[in-house]
Amino acid sequence: MVSGIHRKTVAYIDKKAITANVQQEIQRLDKKAVLYAVVKANGYGHGAIEVARAAKKGGAAGFCVAILDEALELREAGFTEPILILGLVDVAYAELLALNKLSVTISSLAWLEQAREIIKTSKCNQKLAIHVALDTGMGRIGIRTIQELREMEQWLDKNELIYFEGIFTHFATADSSDEKQFEQQAEKFNTLVNSLHRKPPFVHTANSATALWHKSCSSNLIRFGIAMYGLNPSGGALPEPYKLIPAMKISSEVNYIKQMQQGDTIGYGATYSAKEGEWVGTVPIGYGDGWRRDLQGQDVLVDGKRCEIIGRICMDQCMIRLPYEVEEGTEVILVGQSQNQSITLQDIANHLHTIHYEVACGLAARIPRKYV
Repeated sequence: MVSGIHRKTVAYIDKKAITANVQQEIQRLDKKAVLYAVVKANGYGHGAIEVARAAKKGGAAGFCVAILDEALELREAGFTEPILILGLVDVAYAELLALNKLSVTISSLAWLEQAREIIKTSKCNQKLAIHVALDTGMGRIGIRTIQELREMEQWLDKNELIYFEGIFTHFATADSSDEKQFEQQAEKFNTLVNSLHRKPPFVHTANSATALWHKSCSSNLIRFGIAMYGLNPSGGALPEPYKLIPAMKISSEVNYIKQMQQGDTIGYGATYSAKEGEWVGTVPIGYGDGWRRDLQGQDVLVDGKRCEIIGRICMDQCMIRLPYEVEEGTEVILVGQSQNQSITLQDIANHLHTIHYEVACGLAARIPRKYV
């Protein structure tokens, strides 16, 4: 997709905020633990490469992604640090994984058997590093029983082409004040891991929420994701143990202004009727940019004043009710601060009845990311 560099709708990414969030978490870690920055989904919409650079500056020892192509993007950008792919990868790419020294998540012995044959018959002289996923209650991917795990361990002990680098699980409710499900998952994970005759170098459970609120849960590799971007994983349900610094600001401009007469309508479906003398501004952002249609009624900031989005949001534009006449070109803050007022990604998520992860990841590439 083309990036809209010739309009003033921009997502500004504060790299110092990302670096600082990583540094703050590393200061809390056990000396033997390492932090991997999670930069999947284009760095949660913030831009994977620049986020990875900022995280590395803060002390990140490696990176986590979701798919093979995201890992290759980092390698092509010059990153030599360890990279763990958290999603499943087609076994046909086993040689490509090994050649690029990428660690991969696996959930079955059948995958390993096929991967061994591919690497054995290839010209690759690299071992394939794997992390075994355990399903302890997320219900997504992973081994579920001691028998399966023991069979896999016995197989791994006999096959030198595969390096058993790690074992992990993912918690479903680490960001909840109700810890019952979390404790059940932790107990199941410990039971499974303790059934191994020899643990791999990395035994990890800690996503952002686990790292922030469950320090007692054993993990020597921290998968630091949403908190790195300055966003509370719980959406505010749990207090942050330290101040997370939001990294993203979204701004645009009023690029057209008009004064309305009583009964004039705004937008598709004519869902808004103006009052006499109202000033209405047009802002060049719409659902084609990931600024979702159901954000009608959400506020933006102009000159420190809250201005409501009125009428249905269009694909490329939306309209706002202004408190008074402003000049065309006046900045509009969609996410960020203007004077004493602020709008957060969490505010946007609350309006949409979703989570800030989805809002950030849903921003289209048409909105350029500028790094400050």
